[in-house]
Amino acid sequence: MTDTPDRPTRRLSRPPRVVVTRRLLPEVEARFSELFDARLNTPDEPFSRAELAEAMAACDVLVPTVTDRIDRHLIEAAGSNLGLIASFGAGTDHIDLAAAAERKIIVTNTPGVFTDDTADLTMAGIIGVPRRIREGVQLIRSGEWTGWTPTSLLGRKLGGKVLGIVGMGRIGQAVAHRARAFGLEIAYHNRKRLPEAVERMFAARFVESLDELVAQADILTLHCPANSDSRGMIDARRIGLMKEGACIINTARGDLIEQEAMIAALESGQLAGAGLDVYPDEPNVDPRLIAHPNVMTLPHIGSATREGREESGLKVIANIRMWVDGHRPPDQVLTGLER
Repeated sequence: MTDTPDRPTRRLSRPPRVVVTRRLLPEVEARFSELFDARLNTPDEPFSRAELAEAMAACDVLVPTVTDRIDRHLIEAAGSNLGLIASFGAGTDHIDLAAAAERKIIVTNTPGVFTDDTADLTMAGIIGVPRRIREGVQLIRSGEWTGWTPTSLLGRKLGGKVLGIVGMGRIGQAVAHRARAFGLEIAYHNRKRLPEAVERMFAARFVESLDELVAQADILTLHCPANSDSRGMIDARRIGLMKEGACIINTARGDLIEQEAMIAALESGQLAGAGLDVYPDEPNVDPRLIAHPNVMTLPHIGSATREGREESGLKVIANIRMWVDGHRPPDQVLTGLER
């Protein structure tokens, strides 16, 4: 597909200067080196803000990850050659898209690659938290297990419980598909209601109010981007609406939840547990979450499969090659400000 006049592209007569901010799989890095004038992050140390600024001043293409905060100031200070920010990953909330559009810098991502991987990990939390898996593992490792008894580590069965899904996009739907096999009742809240045929496929019912969904859910799982509307959406008031003994699963973004309110509800026993793969101040994890016996704390591994990471890297390469050839990249993120 060739580009339309209102979308900035360029055709380079030389290999583009590409800066990759984190270490990728060896086969992906080899392809980068073969095709581009690539600067790879061999030590795999996160770029400082100064290093990001230096890279953006000198490169044609920046390949950041979700942990690189590409804000307006960095974009406005970027060199005139920077024409593409080819992000590794599906999320784009770490990039100021409006500022990039104003500078005529195209932004791409790698959508759809990690859908199944993230849904699989979400199911680990949906199963593991009600069944107190983390406590069981710790009991064995501590050497304190004294054997089976009828009343030890009693959890909750999944069948018949309400799974509340916040955000019914690709990942939310993949979770719903898996959860049906465990006998969970699927309820969801979304900006727009899904077509009736899709609801039937997942046996899912739409709940128009997020407050209502929170109040109905035995297990609440989050699958929406972080933006000005969603940050802190699960706050103290909404946590107060949840059933006593409910669980929260979050494999999306850490700042969707008001962390202090969640910790207070966990410590009081209002919430039975939580499954967390993301945190508001990564890589820092609140010690109270680590200490809680029924909080599964994972190190942001929702997308951590070899297959997914390779496919994501190859998508980044495909986007860069299309841009270099003067075409619109297939995974361009549109904001409505690209003209």
